[in-house]
Amino acid sequence: MRSSIPLLIAVCTFNLCMLQGTCKAHFRRKLTKMWGFSWANCGKPDDPAVLKTLELSPDPIAIPGDLTASAMGTTSVELASPLALNVTLEKEVAGIWIKVPCVEEVGSCHYSDICELLDTLIPPGQDCPEPLHTYGIPCHCPFKAGDYTLPQTDFYLPDVDLPFWLTNGNYKAQGVLGSDGKELSCVKVSLSIHST
Repeated sequence: MRSSIPLLIAVCTFNLCMLQGTCKAHFRRKLTKMWGFSWANCGKPDDPAVLKTLELSPDPIAIPGDLTASAMGTTSVELASPLALNVTLEKEVAGIWIKVPCVEEVGSCHYSDICELLDTLIPPGQDCPEPLHTYGIPCHCPFKAGDYTLPQTDFYLPDVDLPFWLTNGNYKAQGVLGSDGKELSCVKVSLSIHST
């Protein structure tokens, strides 16, 4: 099993900051449905961290609403600060994929150290939120080399404030995790969003 829970945690961190309203962007409330979620590894064959499984249901996912998620991962090296994350977000416009710029830390952005972001969201010394705490999945750097598993778990997604520019459409995103200029992992996701 060769997968990357730390990259999954980076993606979840972004989602958590949006859910908690801690992202520094201008938001307005929307009732949102996301469907057609898919993912794939996009890294090099020798990347030390590669996502093996990630399953989300139902399809579509309603926000607010219930979500069931599971994931499996491993990393062959310890992942420690500084742990950079480069995110490229694209939206389909008239059949052409357009890169969404980084606007107040949301969009196609470079995060120089997601370890600092995790410490901002979950202060060091505080227990990791559920279900990470129950399953012994860390929420702070360093992430030790080894296997990580999130069994099928039910979540409730509360109302979310999305950026006002995150409108209906098809999106794809790619996240590249790295340290000291070396790629550690790459995951790409695609989904469609419909907000009212």
